[in-house]
This record gives sequence, C-alpha cells and structure tokens, in this order.
Amino acid sequence: MSFIDQALDPIQIPRFVKVRQNFPRPVVTDPAGELLAKLESGKFLDGVKPGMTIAITAGSRGITNYPLVIKTLVDQVKARGASPFIFPAMGSHGGATAEGQKNMLAGLGITEETMGCPVKSTMEVVQLGTAWNGRPVYLDKYANEADGIIVVNRVKPHTGFRGKVDSGICKMVTIGMGKQKGADFCHAEGFGHMAKNIPAIAQVTLEKKNIICCVALLENSYHETAQLEVLHKEEVLEKEPALLERAWELLAKIQIDEFDVLVMDEIGKNIAGTGFDTNVVGRYNTPYASGGPKITRVTALDITDVSHGNGNGFGMLDMTTRRAFEKFDMDQTYPNAITSTVPLTVKIPMVLKSDRQAIQGCIKTCNVDDWSKLRIVRIKNTIALNEIEVSEALLPVVQAHPNMEVLSEPYELKFDENGNLF
Repeated sequence: MSFIDQALDPIQIPRFVKVRQNFPRPVVTDPAGELLAKLESGKFLDGVKPGMTIAITAGSRGITNYPLVIKTLVDQVKARGASPFIFPAMGSHGGATAEGQKNMLAGLGITEETMGCPVKSTMEVVQLGTAWNGRPVYLDKYANEADGIIVVNRVKPHTGFRGKVDSGICKMVTIGMGKQKGADFCHAEGFGHMAKNIPAIAQVTLEKKNIICCVALLENSYHETAQLEVLHKEEVLEKEPALLERAWELLAKIQIDEFDVLVMDEIGKNIAGTGFDTNVVGRYNTPYASGGPKITRVTALDITDVSHGNGNGFGMLDMTTRRAFEKFDMDQTYPNAITSTVPLTVKIPMVLKSDRQAIQGCIKTCNVDDWSKLRIVRIKNTIALNEIEVSEALLPVVQAHPNMEVLSEPYELKFDENGNLF
C-alpha cells in the first residue's frame, strides 16, 4: 500500500442528500418559431438574394437549441435561393486546427448531414483592417469570401473579465470569427484589456462586412433557452450590454455562500471556455473577474468526451482523477492557453487514482478537524445546477434557504470496486 493510500483511504466521506435549487424559469418554448417570427418581423433576410453564399457561425459551446437554430437559419437561407454554409467560429479551440474544429462541431451535432449544408473549416484568415486602438482585425477566409454572414452565439458573463460586453455576439465576431490569429491579437495585451479590445475589433468587422443579422441566445438557470433576439449589425454594440445584464440575472449559481469542498463530476469546453463557469465556482484564472462562493477545495472527476481532451480549467482545481488526467491532451489544451496568454488554466492539479481518493484528498486538505461538520457540495457540472447533492452538515443551510428544498433522506455515496462513483 502506498503512502497516498495509507493517508487517504481511512478518511470518511460524509452522507449526502439530494437538493433542488429553484430559480426563475423564463423559457422560449418554440425557439425555431420564435426565430422565424423575428426574422420575418424585422425583415432580416430581405438582403439574401438567389445565388448568394451565406456563412453561418458555429462555436464550441454546448448551447441549448444551438443546432436547431443553425438548421433553421440554413433552411431559411436556402428558401431564398442562396447557398448557406457553416464555418467553425471558435478562435483557437479544437487544437487550433481546421480538422479539430470541425470535429468539435460534430460532437455538438453540427455536421453537413444534420445541417444540410457544407461545413467549411479553415484556420486561414484575412486582415480586414485595424481597430481604433491599434489591434489588427482578422476574419475567417471562407467567411470573408461569402456574400453575407449570419452570427449566432449565446450571451453570458465571461469567466475571466468584466465589460459592457463579455461572451456574446461581439466576442464571436472578434475571437470566434477571427480564428486563432484573431484571438491571439485580441488576447495579446492580457485580459485587463479585453473589455476594450472585443468591441473595438468587432466594430470594424460589423462595419466592413455584410453581416445579415446576429442571433443572440440567452439561457436560464436550467440550461434552457430563455430569450432569443435577432439584431441588425448596427444594433449590436448598443443592445448587447442590456442582454448581458439580463444574462447575469439568469445565471445559475450554487446558492450556498461558503463551504469546504466542491465536487464537479465533469468539466469541458462544451460547458465553458475554462472548462467550468468560474462565476459559479468563484475561482478565476485572471485578476479581472471576481465573485461567487468561497470554497476551500475544488475537484473535477472527469473531462467531457466532446472536449476531445481539452482540459482547460485543470489549473484552477486542487485535485483530479487519473481518468481525467489520462484524457488531458496537450495538443488540444495548450493552444488555448498560449493564445489567451493565461497558462494558469492548464496547469496540472494533484492527480489521484479514483473519484473516492479525489474527494478524500480534498477532505484531508481542507483543514476541518471534525469530519462530521464537513460542508461538501457535489454537482454534475456548472450548467446543471437545478439538482445538486450536499453533505449532511449543510442541511440547516438548505432548510433555511427560501429557494432550496431537500429531496431525499441521507445516503452514502456509492463507489465501484475501482473507487469510482456509480
């Protein structure tokens, strides 16, 4: 038996209860219908003429109804006699390769077969000009050659900085559509300048290219589409800040302000750029964002399969498992850190052999003398927070909270013969 086994195996893991977190739940029940109605009322596609080629963005996030929205746009462009194609708009994701980015889209259900149009992937870009602050402006080669572009993205708070626009349409135009080179120049001055660089660079592309329309998606705390807006390109810089404010109101969170250990079953690029939403966990990879709960130790037990080994977020963990570590692919992960200039995100935490030991390692090192008082929260990931698990010591907090309710009697976590959770 190794020292690690001797030190961790005796540590008792407390019993848990299932808990429901209740959040406001506005929801768009018919996203395709909503999109069609807004496209029609705003006459957004009137400029799409027969024979035109229209490029439609597709990013790397697991956005609810994303394939449906993109397919609806594809069909509407075809109905006007034009030729749509989809292009990966995800900066340096997918290992910063054309094939890697196309594979990421396939993992999200966005393929030529499912969408009914070509998926054209390249890392080649053209320079459109220079922003007012001196930053060069780049655009995907295929998108630049198209007669028009439709931009689609989710609007949400960024995980590494605060600005009038964070993650949304402007970021998709600047970093997603700019591919690795565009992302590189946007990030080169560091996250302290991102709030300025993103809208400055986006402004050039919005002015110079025929952006047919921009589709903004917002999600509620249940990872459902809560709002869908279609904007003319002239409206983006003016209206996106209000959409971001609404996204902050809708953001899911752990409704416990302070506890000892957070167990995340998985992290991944389909969940957040940093593998998990730092705003939910309260751990950040830059000094330009803050907030969230106070947590002593954090572990993630796995990397989602659709991340293709991209382990961004590892560096903000205290512990992980050998299973997750063995999925960690440097070629998939490091391009993000090099491009964003934030190496912290991809550092390696303590690697332990199983789920059980990763949890025990967090317990051992969180400096709680009485293990019966351990405050532990377990979540699937940071976009699935409506049902969570908490240790018995947190029962009084949950019972006193107006938006939380206990769903079960206390129970032991179940592990298989290898020490991994069922």
